Amino acid sequence: MFYGKLPILLLAEVSSQSMNSTNSQIAAYLLEHLDEVRNTSIKELARKCFVSPSSISRFCRDMGLNDFAELRELIAETDLKFEVGSQAEDSEKQKKDYVDQVLEGISRVGNSLDMVQVEKLVNDIHMHKKVSVFGLLKAETVAMNLQTDLQMLGKQVNSKVHFSQQIEYLEQADEEDLIIIFSYTGIYFDYEYSQNRIHPNIKRPKIYFITGNPYVKKNAFLNEVIHFSSRQNQPSHPYQLQVAADIIAQAYAHYRLKQFQDKKEI
Repeated sequence: MFYGKLPILLLAEVSSQSMNSTNSQIAAYLLEHLDEVRNTSIKELARKCFVSPSSISRFCRDMGLNDFAELRELIAETDLKFEVGSQAEDSEKQKKDYVDQVLEGISRVGNSLDMVQVEKLVNDIHMHKKVSVFGLLKAETVAMNLQTDLQMLGKQVNSKVHFSQQIEYLEQADEEDLIIIFSYTGIYFDYEYSQNRIHPNIKRPKIYFITGNPYVKKNAFLNEVIHFSSRQNQPSHPYQLQVAADIIAQAYAHYRLKQFQDKKEI
């Protein structure tokens, strides 16, 4: 289950901007009229969106695209898709098939998530003063849920809804930062910027990447990759990510409880 680059970028604009903002209006129009704008010029698109051509150009740059030509290329190769979780005709059977797949996905996380890695992450969360949690769309919802849980446990955590703000933070982060990225498909960086753009100097953040894609490996950029078994289908997403985040929050709660008990015994 892979969403195309353009739908992700457009949905990110709609979800993170004010409803009346120029960028949100352009993104919403494109999502609603994708087939109609495949061969549209920048002037024609501007007219349809009731904005100026310069606003369209700025919109492209804000999404991380080079120019309108790149936007047109993405429009030409994009089809909006949604994966159906059941082929049954009966609605009760459709519901059962979908829920069964959700439960199976949750079970996969429980059986495959490496708690040694989770405990290592929990220790790093405790040790780092600056902790950020990122993701895209459904994954960002999971990131914000983990942010809330950790803050309820006394750990201040940063998150950014807008993808360009996440990338900007990654570019500016240093060795004092711990960054946790949730990416169900593992192609977080394919949507806008390459990893090569992030932090060219030596003082770089520590990054944990949590994914259901078994082919994502540790590298010079990703310090740790935490995998969970996944069919990479729509019914499992975002439930698998949410369970992984909940397990991390539970592990951190137990870590804090042990610290408290150890202090009482001294």
